[in-house]
Amino acid sequence: MRELEEKPSLKGDKTREGKKRYHHGFSSAQMQALSSFCEAVFPSFPSDSLEGEEEKPNKAVQSFLNASASQPPIPDEVAETLVKRGFTELVIMARILLWMLSSRLGTLLLSGSLCLGDKWPYINNFSGMSLEKREKVLQWWNKHTFLTPIRSVLGIIRVCCLYVFFSRGSEDGNNPAWEAIGYRVDCDEKLPQVPNERPLQKGTIETMHEKDSTLLHSLTQKGLVVTEDPEQHFYKIKCDAVIVGSGCGGGVAAAVLATSGQKVIVLEKGGYFAPVDYSPFEGPSMNQLYEAGGILPSVDGKTLILAGSTVGGGSAVNWSACIKTPRSLLHEWAEDYKISLFGSPEYVSAMDIVCKRIGVTENCREEGFQNQVLRKGCENLGLEVERVPRNSSESHYCGSCGFGCRRGDKKGTDRTWLVDAVDHGAVIITGCKAERFMLEKKKKGSTRKKKCLGVVAKVLNNNVTKKLQIEAKVTISACGALLTPPLMKSSGLKNENIGKNLHLHPVLMTWGYFPSSNSELKGTAYEGGIITSVHKVVSKDSNMRAIIETPALGPGQYAALCPWTSGLDMKTRMLKFARTALMMTIIRDRGSGEVSSEGRITYNFDAVDKENLEAGIRQALRILAAAGAVEVGTHRSDGQRIKCKEMDRKQFEEFLDNVSAVGSTLSHDKNCMLYASAHQMGSCRMGINEKEGAVDGNGESWEAEGLFVCDASVLPSAVGVNPMITIQSTAYCLSKRIADSLRGKQP
Repeated sequence: MRELEEKPSLKGDKTREGKKRYHHGFSSAQMQALSSFCEAVFPSFPSDSLEGEEEKPNKAVQSFLNASASQPPIPDEVAETLVKRGFTELVIMARILLWMLSSRLGTLLLSGSLCLGDKWPYINNFSGMSLEKREKVLQWWNKHTFLTPIRSVLGIIRVCCLYVFFSRGSEDGNNPAWEAIGYRVDCDEKLPQVPNERPLQKGTIETMHEKDSTLLHSLTQKGLVVTEDPEQHFYKIKCDAVIVGSGCGGGVAAAVLATSGQKVIVLEKGGYFAPVDYSPFEGPSMNQLYEAGGILPSVDGKTLILAGSTVGGGSAVNWSACIKTPRSLLHEWAEDYKISLFGSPEYVSAMDIVCKRIGVTENCREEGFQNQVLRKGCENLGLEVERVPRNSSESHYCGSCGFGCRRGDKKGTDRTWLVDAVDHGAVIITGCKAERFMLEKKKKGSTRKKKCLGVVAKVLNNNVTKKLQIEAKVTISACGALLTPPLMKSSGLKNENIGKNLHLHPVLMTWGYFPSSNSELKGTAYEGGIITSVHKVVSKDSNMRAIIETPALGPGQYAALCPWTSGLDMKTRMLKFARTALMMTIIRDRGSGEVSSEGRITYNFDAVDKENLEAGIRQALRILAAAGAVEVGTHRSDGQRIKCKEMDRKQFEEFLDNVSAVGSTLSHDKNCMLYASAHQMGSCRMGINEKEGAVDGNGESWEAEGLFVCDASVLPSAVGVNPMITIQSTAYCLSKRIADSLRGKQP
């Protein structure tokens, strides 16, 4: 009999490295090429390699300099990450490229004369080349635009290599490199005492603990009406409303419907973690709490996308910013898109209700290092900087909320709306993925050609072989802008807007280094409230072009997003990690993308988007320099940077003139930038008719009666600011209307 799966740990890998089995399927020759690639990305150096350092580095730094990404088991972990997280074409291309690099002829084709030697057979494969030449090959690949497809794949491998090196940890979660780079995580004993509680436990079925012989009992024990269909291997469950997803949309909808007296089931493919479960350790936390483990690239490899995948969704791992929908945007959606909801008092009232329920506070008693930098730079330049409301207390000083708030202070849906839902009888089933909606044809003459009867879902634990067939009066998709479209498409829906009009709020990073001798700015980049200040970049006619905020990146994410120019440069960058302030420029994008299937995301920039990004990153560099950074730079692939003390105003402005948002599909520059996105919206947008949107003004599918969408995908366009309040307020209004409709249908 198969053993039940253990609950995933967020506190480090308990498997001894020597005993861990890998399933990537790479051959020994491919792995040799991959190891050589990893070594070229992040090689070992002698202790005296650091330039300009008079003192001998301490033992931690010496050990860090001597370490290499080719050391086991890092190459295997990289291969495992590629296979587990990459889409099919990327994995196939990676296998082909590594196979070519394992041969002499393939290396000659990919590396040119750099692989030539002076001894027979005169041509080396990649691992046979000197480290110096391998590094030059990587630099050559990085510059040539005609190698774009190869450059994209090898770029993703490089991202995985650096991410794995800095995010992995031992059984206690520790990584030997962290001491050298000044990264220290809060030990549990230093935290304020958090009650050992799991507020959703009474209404939650965690399927990782189940098997066929126990699941039926667990379902009925929660008050569900369940029948078994042994021939079709289904458990049939009846309820009033089934909701797919538990994040900002699904959590709110569950609370509204459950408190109105409906029997609600929430399906969540991620796991349930409470503050007592969370840890500050990047690797396991990203793996368990984010879609694709936090490594979800667009098809062209130019954008890395972050999306929550756990009970609470994005609200459990986001950075707390609670900004109401701008009035100008509400007017646009009501007038230009003809969605009356956004011009109504109903919506304005919903924003107030949402903010009250999630405990939004306006002030911050103590700002962290990066927000101090943003505020000081703006003040020195005479620029306006605003405080950002947060769904936490004013004293909240947690820099690791991106891995779940261990203090229990941040109030995501897992600590608010879902608690309300469970208190009113809702049942949450975790580790359960919806496969398709159950649709039946309606009689001719009906407004909608189909009717939704519920959803078919699969338990992700292999110990449960039976699927769940949940029959409901209403079915709500709330699994986010990346997963709602594939689910609707796999159910047979054909509306041309499904998956289209995807907005990402593209992000570009800029950085500034502040030595610890700068005592005026205290702390480190990973401490304190993540987003507590914002600067709005406006045009001469007062139109907002971008916003500048600060991110929270663990060392793995930081290294993955950094431009790579050489192994030594990367090590030097990482040694400055703790005192490098990052500014992120976020725009309200006019360009859009498409979710064609699960995990396949394409995106095209608009020319205005590129201009607004450039305006934002130039402003961010000014702010960093004005705050006292000794060096500032962008994340352009050539390592673009300038030392502030060695320049005058004219030189700095000349430097800024050379700063551009390269790397979009509009650009064929030899340099590129890696974009990021933490806000996805619009991929099943509302519309006044089926040509304009995938759903109507009530969130109901134009094709299927009883099928609603309550997540970020219904938003008509990009929001331009952190969208949590907008998503929750929209979901609140839509679910209130659904609840009223259900009450009206009852005898």
